[in-house]
Amino acid sequence: MQLELGVDPLILLASALLLGAVLTAAFAAKPGSRFRVPGALLFLVIGMVVGDDGLGLVSLADTDLVRDLGIVALLVILFEGGLTTKTTDLRLAALPGLALATVGVVLTAGLTGVGTWLLLDVDLATGLLVGAVIASTDAAAVFSMMRTTPMPRRVSAVVRIESGANDPIAVMLTVGLLTTFTDQPAGVLDWAQFAAVQLGGGLLLGALVGGAGVWLLRRVDLGAVGLYPVLAAAIAGVAYGSAALLGASGFVAVYLAGFLIGAYVPRHRRAILGFHEAIANASEIGLFLLLGLLVFPSRLPAVFLPAMAVAGILILLARPAAVWTCTLFSGLKWRERTVISWAGLRGAVPIVLATFPLTAGVPGSATLFDVVFFVVLVSVLLQGTTLLPLVRRLGLEETRPAWAPVAEALPLDDVDVDLIELNVTADLAIVDRTLRDIGPPGVGRVVAVVRDERVLVPTGATRLLAGDVLLLTCVRERDRDVAASVTAWARGEPQPGSRGGDPHGR
Repeated sequence: MQLELGVDPLILLASALLLGAVLTAAFAAKPGSRFRVPGALLFLVIGMVVGDDGLGLVSLADTDLVRDLGIVALLVILFEGGLTTKTTDLRLAALPGLALATVGVVLTAGLTGVGTWLLLDVDLATGLLVGAVIASTDAAAVFSMMRTTPMPRRVSAVVRIESGANDPIAVMLTVGLLTTFTDQPAGVLDWAQFAAVQLGGGLLLGALVGGAGVWLLRRVDLGAVGLYPVLAAAIAGVAYGSAALLGASGFVAVYLAGFLIGAYVPRHRRAILGFHEAIANASEIGLFLLLGLLVFPSRLPAVFLPAMAVAGILILLARPAAVWTCTLFSGLKWRERTVISWAGLRGAVPIVLATFPLTAGVPGSATLFDVVFFVVLVSVLLQGTTLLPLVRRLGLEETRPAWAPVAEALPLDDVDVDLIELNVTADLAIVDRTLRDIGPPGVGRVVAVVRDERVLVPTGATRLLAGDVLLLTCVRERDRDVAASVTAWARGEPQPGSRGGDPHGR
């Protein structure tokens, strides 16, 4: 007697592929290695090897299915990116990051499209469609590289914000340009209305659903800790679904909802982040494996020359021009802008967008897909493997902050205590004063001072210096913003709700 289910071989094959992908990526991305091979490239290659044009172990020709699964995977990755985006990142890099996510995408698409039209034997509409498809940087590839490439925090913040927020513009351009191949091409007013609904609606619904999600996660007692990450995932799905239903950008809504939850839900934060980081990694692997399965490597040599031309235009001309234009008045130095230009990896998003012309039946869409896939391979292989050496060459490599393991080690999930991180800058009122002189903030206590990669246990005689990082534990209060109270204490301002006076006795 034997029980065999039809799904058994599929489970075994999928698990073997996942195991091989994870171990290969982990080996290739060892911290001590001089050149790190991006996991995205390895997953794509594995997919091509086991696909129809390789070993033939898996056959996948349903572009509609790949597109739908790709969108789901991108949503998971974007939500995790929103969860891990800090409010300090926005303060550091909101303007250049959002400029790159909007104006930068349009500039990149336009320059790449015109260059493709001039260099290759295609019409202008096709060239611009190619530019739109590959205009946005990829959240999956970029976030993965950010985890293993130590660089200045502001540079990292710019790239993360851009990658998390630029997909809607690329989708808008791609969908709009696809209408030029129909009998009813979009006009200027159509483009303006589409952009307003996509961006404005996505931001509005992301804020509404994300705000409601924050309220639920903070106020509702679910009992089991494991239910909080599931609730957060459901909120992400509602954000995307409601936005898509109303014609707005679900990508923007999901990213914003994730940011709000990550910023304003301190309870069970570690459980939520751990769960979503795991499924984001799994989604990244699955997404690139699927896209690799969809490709026929035997067709790639035929598009080698045009694809290399497009990649050269994108990487060496369009991307740098967009970055330097959008960061003119940002205060970023030339070395930092160079790294931002080179860190704009292409990945799953362009390949997923390249399936749109396939499903729409656009003439020559199969060749367009192969060109886009080749450009992504070049981007991931060239930029992904040389980003770390470039950062080191320009002297921008930074070690992991010494306070990170301290923050991660504190068990705050099941107690009403918040951990507050405070970066001591030269303009704060607490600089060059002892803790005994200034006294603790009314809501908590300083439990650690990180200075020059050393963790100090503070006493009353500890003098605070510019560049220190303070870790404070504060009792959580529903009717009081403890972060605002700590900020007021550090600036020497009256506590929120107080009548005034200098809390430091100046």
